Amino acid sequence: MIEYIKGDIVEFTPARMVMECSGIGYELHISLNTYSAFNGKANGKIYTYEVIREDARLLYGFAEKLERELFLMLISVSGVGPNTARMILSSLPPAALVEVISAKNEAALTAVKGIGLKTAQRILIDLKNKVKPAEAVAMAGAAAMGNAPVAEEAVAALVMLGFQKAASQKAVVSILKSSPALAVEQVIKSALRML
Repeated sequence: MIEYIKGDIVEFTPARMVMECSGIGYELHISLNTYSAFNGKANGKIYTYEVIREDARLLYGFAEKLERELFLMLISVSGVGPNTARMILSSLPPAALVEVISAKNEAALTAVKGIGLKTAQRILIDLKNKVKPAEAVAMAGAAAMGNAPVAEEAVAALVMLGFQKAASQKAVVSILKSSPALAVEQVIKSALRML
């Protein structure tokens, strides 16, 4: 699987992006959330998921790992395909979607174009124990400050060192709130003193 692509954005619309990397142009299907994150940028790094069907190989692109994780959870629900999942993620930012699922808010899901009551109920039942609101809020806070890659890398390193993910995220977000320009190594060292 292709984990991510880093390169120049050569075509860009609200639903589609072409990113050139080493002379190869990758077509990526994106949500409005990802479109907003890359709007106005000439290059970047996008997380991907490849869908292989009989008649096509499609790449879906995501501005952040949390959005990709939610996409994977959504397509695991019976009756929810990649395009429906992308529509949901276009209508609800990742942190908001986690809150909708945690609060079992059927109305918010049925407000999304193409989602009926039965599909909304199936999503809420299937995903209620899979989403973690605190994690989403913490990572969304880091993303809002523009430090999502630093935060993700620091949290991953702390988890590999044996610390719990939730505590690591809380520490990292706290550090980045007070010092947003820190490098990953500095964030990890500060977090080690806090944990």
